[in-house]
Amino acid sequence: MRVVHLVRHTAVAAHWAGRCYGASDVGLSRDGRSAARTLAPELARLAAPTLYVSPLRRARFLGALVAQATKLGSFVVEPRLAECNFGGWEGLTWDQIYTTSGDAMMGLVKAPASFRPGGTGETTFEMRDRAMAWLADVRAGPSPALAICHGGPIAAIRGTLSAAPVADWPGLVPRYGEVITVEL
Repeated sequence: MRVVHLVRHTAVAAHWAGRCYGASDVGLSRDGRSAARTLAPELARLAAPTLYVSPLRRARFLGALVAQATKLGSFVVEPRLAECNFGGWEGLTWDQIYTTSGDAMMGLVKAPASFRPGGTGETTFEMRDRAMAWLADVRAGPSPALAICHGGPIAAIRGTLSAAPVADWPGLVPRYGEVITVEL
């Protein structure tokens, strides 16, 4: 059996609260950086031989701290663990998106194979497919594996593995800094 620990990055900068920032490379808040410093030694104790980190800096910050706290000294930047790309919605407030698009954002769960957020974004299933492709590759590697990434890919992995309907995936997004352990 393979074990994979999936960790959502810590809290983003306060001015991004209430905004769509999926693929945007936003930084962490002061509290987010502090939480990462507290969390890093706990993650290091998981003794994962490989550390995978999303290319977005909100995940890389914690990844660098974990790498320093372990004998690994480095991590693998894994683009397939990046958050969903929301296209033209990136940077807008959720209220702005609702004002201009109404309940179109429900397309993320009602039409996960075809709905492109912001007109040019990534479909829910495209995000799921890249996250699951990463998981398939990790399944063949050493255990446990540790990945620091984002709510969307973690929810997609959890939802796919449990055969949950896509409409339930938003409830599978972990809290900032939460560790989700998956057994394969």
